[in-house]
Amino acid sequence: MDTGPIMGRNVFVIGGARSGKSAYAEQLATDNFRALNRADASLYYLATAQAFDQEMQARIDLHQQRRNTNWQTIDAPIDLPGKLVSCSHQQAVILVDCLSIWTTNLLVAEADIAQAREDFVQAVTDSPATIIMVASETGLGIVPDTALSRRFRDANGITNQVIAQLADEVYFMVAAIAQKIKP
Repeated sequence: MDTGPIMGRNVFVIGGARSGKSAYAEQLATDNFRALNRADASLYYLATAQAFDQEMQARIDLHQQRRNTNWQTIDAPIDLPGKLVSCSHQQAVILVDCLSIWTTNLLVAEADIAQAREDFVQAVTDSPATIIMVASETGLGIVPDTALSRRFRDANGITNQVIAQLADEVYFMVAAIAQKIKP
């Protein structure tokens, strides 16, 4: 896996469920943190998931087991823009996992998704950190049969489009293989 340094850049890793996107993004973040090779460097994991049941807790546990003590985990289920701002600095590598779960959280909270997306884009744009963002691709399947599912698919799709345009690099994950699709 070629995960060379991307310092000071924004990277978007997108793929389907269980495509290997989180593991790939974690490796990118770890490699970039090591490349900084500075005492004042920071490695952050902005976690959007919440454990509402045992199955989700098991998924969260799996992600935590892959990370060593260099990682500082910050829970950001709703206020992702604010949490990103709070840990942004020149020597920071920040992994945001995952924007699709964040979108779900916003929907459930009946938040203004467009405003939250705009605030997140501004936080990413203003940050001097290296930011790696993960999201699920949900537009390759059938049209969902419920209004809430369609709202999620649409909100997630728009967010993915916006982040892909913002990102310096975009990787599409298929069966744990990263395909660079931008630039």
